[in-house]
Amino acid sequence: MEENKKKLVISTGAGMSAESGIKTFRDAGGLWEEYPVMQVASADGFSANPALVHEFYNKRRTELLKAQPNSGHTGLFKLEEYFDTYIITQNIDNLHERAGSKNVLHLHGELMKVRALDNESLTFELKPGKLETSPDTIIDGHRVRPHIVFFQEAVPNFEPAVKLVQEADIFVIIGTSLNVYPAASLLHYVRPGTPVYYIDPNPAAVPPGINVIALPATKGIEVLTQKICP
Repeated sequence: MEENKKKLVISTGAGMSAESGIKTFRDAGGLWEEYPVMQVASADGFSANPALVHEFYNKRRTELLKAQPNSGHTGLFKLEEYFDTYIITQNIDNLHERAGSKNVLHLHGELMKVRALDNESLTFELKPGKLETSPDTIIDGHRVRPHIVFFQEAVPNFEPAVKLVQEADIFVIIGTSLNVYPAASLLHYVRPGTPVYYIDPNPAAVPPGINVIALPATKGIEVLTQKICP
């Protein structure tokens, strides 16, 4: 880190990847690619039918390989020229990383990884051509599950996210309804007096003093860059 760079912390939600064609279950009223979300994205769902959950995320990985980072993702990467930049994302895709961003903290897990059932700290990255897993998949002697934070599970990276937000010189929220907890509560950890920007085409109600940019992520990040870059 260069001493003269301010710390820019950015929290991104589903709207960040929407312009890359990545859908979420919220777009379809609780159905995610035709499945009730609790069947495929909850701890109970995984216990009841692990094969269905594996197959569901196999399909999501195939879709992700077809998607490309959008100009919003690359715009955030370019901000690293000016700021000590950290991204906290609710998204399970790897589009931030593919756009070049170096410091990405995933709150809800990572689609391109699986983890050992008997050791949650042990993760494995899947490679193109070997993206499919099942309840019978064994990697290095371990049965695995999608490296996703299911509904009904704790969010292990929330505390590291809070620490980043508390250290932010500028805090930015992009593409989220501010309805998903605990991610939505990160706003409460910003130090008093810290500039806060909120980019979303349909912004939620926010406290006074927050700079709202009512645009999609790609256009909103262009506006943000003009406002904060030296």
